[in-house]
Amino acid sequence: MLTHLCPSSRPATTSTVSQSSGQEILANQRLHRPISPHLSIYRPQITWYGSALNRITGATLSSGIYLFGAAYLVAPLFGWHLESASLAASFAAWPIVAKVLFKGAVAFPFTYHGLNGIRHLVWDTGASLTNKQVIYTGWTVVGLSVVSALGLTFL
Repeated sequence: MLTHLCPSSRPATTSTVSQSSGQEILANQRLHRPISPHLSIYRPQITWYGSALNRITGATLSSGIYLFGAAYLVAPLFGWHLESASLAASFAAWPIVAKVLFKGAVAFPFTYHGLNGIRHLVWDTGASLTNKQVIYTGWTVVGLSVVSALGLTFL
């Protein structure tokens, strides 16, 4: 009855093979499978770097906040002074180079992650989603982040 509906079908045939023979057949089939193109053939784009940088800056900022929060909670147990006045006084004692490096290391992730978050909120409205707009807004976020991070660093 099935052959009447689909004349090109044929009954399935099965045969019993040994374990080693089955493994050999499987290995041979794997050799002839098509493979997906590897990442190395693609040209990196701002969207790749932007996505990675957004994740890295988010992880950096949240890790810093969690570490400081945990340290602040256990500070009385260890006799640490993490009050604002103590932190400000110790930061004021740092050399100027250390201050600039620290402020820059905090300012860039903060500005990039914040501005890229705004970019994603704009995308949530359905705006700026063409390839050209995504590339333009990606470079805009990078540029604005660098400028604003420099501004915050030397403030």
